[in-house]
Order: sequence, then structure tokens, then C-alpha cells
Amino acid sequence: MNITDEETKSGGRYVAEVDGHVGEMTYSRASPELIIIDHTGVPDALRGKGVGQALAEHAVQEARKGGWKVIPLCPFFKAQVQRHPEWQDILK
Repeated sequence: MNITDEETKSGGRYVAEVDGHVGEMTYSRASPELIIIDHTGVPDALRGKGVGQALAEHAVQEARKGGWKVIPLCPFFKAQVQRHPEWQDILK
């Protein structure tokens, strides 16, 4: 699965394309050191294929690499963070 990053001045999204379908995780940038993950969308055709989980893992890796913290407003991402105590280091 290939995940790409699309960034603007105010935010961006992580995009996973699988079999011609696109899943995404969107975020807003509150500051250079803080993002707010606000939405995860995975089409029905990709449900159960680990796309949401892969997007969440990518977001965690990007936060660590960029040295920023995350506020998890998205219910899916918030649930993933609760399941992964090793991700607590990226939370604001």
C-alpha cells in the first residue's frame, strides 16, 4: 500500500490508494509543532483491508519524524491511539 502526503499551509492529508480506491486521513496544522487529525475516510470497498490502520501508523511516523504533537479529534484515530499505548509520545 502506497501512502502519500498532500500538504497545504493550513493542513493536509495522508492518502492511501488501493485497487483504484482512495482512503484518507485529514489534518489541520495548528502551529509548526502541532497538528489536529480531524477525519479518516475509507471507502466501503477498502473496509477490512487495514487501510485506516496504515494511515494512522503513517501519521504517527510523520509526527515523530517531524517532531510535532497531535491532537486526535477524529474518532477513528483517537480509538487507534487508545489501542496503542506506544503512541502516547505524539499526543498533545
